[in-house]
Amino acid sequence: MRTAVEARNVTDTRATQADAAATTGRVLVLLDGSKMSYAALQAAAEIAANTGADVLGVFVEELNQLRSAGYGFAREVGASSGISRPFTAGEVEQRMQRLANEARRALAGAVAPYGGRHTLSVARGHVIDEVLALAGPQDLLVMGRVGWSSAPGARLGSTAKGLVRRSRGRVLLWCEGRAEPLGRVVVFLNDHQEANGRAVQAAAEVIRHSHRPVTLMLGADSAIPSDDLKGVVQDLGIQESELRVRSLPSTDPVVVAGILRQERAVQLVLSRDCTLLQEPGAEQLLVALNLPVTVTP
Repeated sequence: MRTAVEARNVTDTRATQADAAATTGRVLVLLDGSKMSYAALQAAAEIAANTGADVLGVFVEELNQLRSAGYGFAREVGASSGISRPFTAGEVEQRMQRLANEARRALAGAVAPYGGRHTLSVARGHVIDEVLALAGPQDLLVMGRVGWSSAPGARLGSTAKGLVRRSRGRVLLWCEGRAEPLGRVVVFLNDHQEANGRAVQAAAEVIRHSHRPVTLMLGADSAIPSDDLKGVVQDLGIQESELRVRSLPSTDPVVVAGILRQERAVQLVLSRDCTLLQEPGAEQLLVALNLPVTVTP
């Protein structure tokens, strides 16, 4: 069995440490062999092509899985077949090597049409810790909402939730949303001015190439002075006619879902500290809406 150091040495090109990317910004994409992670890869490749950023694919050999396979009594049950079978370290090693090779080919294939630069980092450890060690504050982390061990649409995966809470940069939770030609990017604002600025900046990057209109969602008792609103329009790079401002009468997930459907939302942008994310049922709301969500620090 390879050690953690040996696993890091199989990286195609040694990944630059997070601090080295503090000013340039890359697009990181977490690959785990799941269908949703490959959908996130396609989105990451398009974003990188539009922004000129490098793409860093991240594949983590989960240490806990390898440790579990070391026990003689360990067994696994097929998600589809329900069949119980031996769970050995050798088989896990082979599976991880196969998935890493698939990730390498998928990454090259996704980036090739755009001619961008890409690297695959293969590490052994705990997924959240390994990703956080690579992701800098200017990087965009793109990932599927669930991984291979979860049923798509059922809930947010534990990895997604952990990285949203702890990442120093933006996190895009990707899913295949519905096609909506007249759809809007919806930005949730709160009382934290700096966090609002980061959310508006993230929205500006989203619409720079999609050219979609924007809706700002405010709390029930919040308002934006006209001068500040002009600044938001300028930061977004759109016309005033392309911006709509709405107040949320409640942060109840059912109410929010109804308003988002009225707005024909195709993507959400919100701060990690947004009140909506603190509400009970927020996770179920994000899953039910089936929209890409960008979460900013």
